Amino acid sequence: MRVVVLGATGNVGTSVVRALARDDAVTQIVGVARHVPRQSMDPKLVWESGDVEDVDGLRRVVRGADAVVHLVWLIQPSRDLSRLWRVNAEGSANVLAAVEAEDVPVLVYASSVGAYSPGPADGRAVDESWPTHGIPTSPYSREKAYVERLLDAAEAREPSRRIVRLRPALLFKAEAASRLRRLFLGSLFPNALARPGAVPVLPNVPGLQFQALHTGDVADAFHAGVVRDVRGAFNLAADPVLGLEEIADLLGARTVDVPVRLARTAVRATWAARLHPVDVGWFDLALRTPLLDAGRARRELGWAPRISATEALLEILGGVRRGTGGATPALQPDTWSARPAELATAQGAREIDPPTDTPTG
Repeated sequence: MRVVVLGATGNVGTSVVRALARDDAVTQIVGVARHVPRQSMDPKLVWESGDVEDVDGLRRVVRGADAVVHLVWLIQPSRDLSRLWRVNAEGSANVLAAVEAEDVPVLVYASSVGAYSPGPADGRAVDESWPTHGIPTSPYSREKAYVERLLDAAEAREPSRRIVRLRPALLFKAEAASRLRRLFLGSLFPNALARPGAVPVLPNVPGLQFQALHTGDVADAFHAGVVRDVRGAFNLAADPVLGLEEIADLLGARTVDVPVRLARTAVRATWAARLHPVDVGWFDLALRTPLLDAGRARRELGWAPRISATEALLEILGGVRRGTGGATPALQPDTWSARPAELATAQGAREIDPPTDTPTG
């Protein structure tokens, strides 16, 4: 089986490559990214430079594939919405067009909890039948919801093609710690603040909670989506549900209740002041997206998380504190020499590009 992984160098992609490589039925993995490493992660893996905005290039790399795993998604530059739309929405349309043109029989796509409409008022966990129309104030959510509609249309055009949509909660692993810090906390964040005891007080916003998952566990679900005869959407999450009080406990901090309106105003103001790269849509996403019922993944994918949400969060906090990274350009570790290039992005105004001297293995 020849599997093409689009976006193979990031948080999810590197773990998916490892999960696929462990399967003897997978004979070749083609890892595709804009910035490819100089060395392979596995004898089965070959690297290809590619871009989802290049339709002809996409057709070339997916030609002859038994399955395509689509993981490409741009989080930054968050202040350039047209760039995000071209890569995330139009780029996903290009992937679908290439898969259809080359008659690839299987597509496994990384959707998200962020594709869902606001959760039920009673706070119950939802299954995959919950509407996927997104959170209107979140560009990330709107784009994820748009791609869900693209997939609906693709399934209607060619019902025989097996399309799998995985909708995970937040994904953490130590190897991705520096990348996630760059994307969500920005260049001004001191890594030492991730140390227990460094922050004495955290705000506690009513209703702000989330689910998390170790990236290695979600990679097992992607592998199952490739090799098992399944189709449709699958929620992925680990227990327990985490809130700001749980995070405060892990950091040895106390909490102070902060009204939602005041917290949202603070996020908007600090975003406008370019103190961080995360727009207020991410705050709305955390408040309004539903909790996930992952029962279908357990039944049909034979999947279950091995690492708890708490353990995954502790791993990422430790990774941020140490500046941990990986062996691909996308996962470069944190260094002081790289911070000036981060500062030049103006907290989400420009894309974060790996430096030319990125360690690759």
